Amino acid sequence: MGLLDIVPAGVITGDNIRKLYQYASQHGFAIPAINCTSSSTINAALEAARDIKSPIIIQFSNGGAAYYAGKGISNKDEKAAILGAVAGAHHVRTVAKSYGIPVVIHSDHCAKKLLPWFDGMLAADEEYFAKFGEPLFSSHMLDLSEDSKEENIEICVHYLERMAKINCHLEMEIGITGGEEDGVDNSEVDNAALYTQPQDILDIYNAFSKITDLFSIAAAFGNVHGVYAPGNVKLHPELLGKHQQYVKEQLKLQSDKPVWFVFHGGSGSTEQDIQTAVNFGVVKMNGYLQGQVGNPDGPTKPNKKFYDPRVWVREAEKTMTARVQQACRDLNNVNVL
Repeated sequence: MGLLDIVPAGVITGDNIRKLYQYASQHGFAIPAINCTSSSTINAALEAARDIKSPIIIQFSNGGAAYYAGKGISNKDEKAAILGAVAGAHHVRTVAKSYGIPVVIHSDHCAKKLLPWFDGMLAADEEYFAKFGEPLFSSHMLDLSEDSKEENIEICVHYLERMAKINCHLEMEIGITGGEEDGVDNSEVDNAALYTQPQDILDIYNAFSKITDLFSIAAAFGNVHGVYAPGNVKLHPELLGKHQQYVKEQLKLQSDKPVWFVFHGGSGSTEQDIQTAVNFGVVKMNGYLQGQVGNPDGPTKPNKKFYDPRVWVREAEKTMTARVQQACRDLNNVNVL
């Protein structure tokens, strides 16, 4: 029996997310989450997953979502980021089933300063739920790792109570992922903050499980955002096994892997690091930069500020904008609104 005997093709939410992650944990695999910035990057990720018969997670970062809406739209009050994420989610829902694979729609890191973006997406989820009985997005991530554990949990619980009513999954982060991603720079963070403690995981599990089991935890085990050659980042995924054991023992649970973990900052990980993480309950691994153009100076010299498709595609957009305006001028189609 395969995964498609358990969950349907197309966008999955609620109980089907539960089934997907349970199946992944039991069968020793994780699902890559690919940050997309356009319909073409979404389609490429879906095509890749279809051709190797895999489920896939399509996710939108705040910056990627704003880009999806168009650089010509102001992002004041996160309006462009909300619009772009919602538009991207609708595109995925329109085409996903035709690829014949289970697809999760997810939003990536949302820090406290970006909560208006989260609120806007959640409002779209609730509106969609009222019409169709499921949220527009499958899941969302809150990244309050820079705040105290207590505040992190408090805010997450506030949103999780709301999300549970519409069967929407929450991913949260505890412990900081180093490096830089989407304008968030943690490259100078204290090394101690890169490692989540077992008690942190237990506290989160206790608080969240009172509401729902539709949550996952992005625990820090030395993770660093960026593009690196394998072996250049020193990870300790074995810590995830200790977290699982601690939760199991403290709560007297039957499962050896009661927690669904998420692997952030995976670039530069060795194959062994990844396999160890999956063995200890990672069900999702982010692939933010893997969808960007490779570095011409080699994998140890990231150039993402220059080779992110959002940079060079935007230059093409500027050229096209100028040409369209010229076509309008040629036809006297100016200032007629």
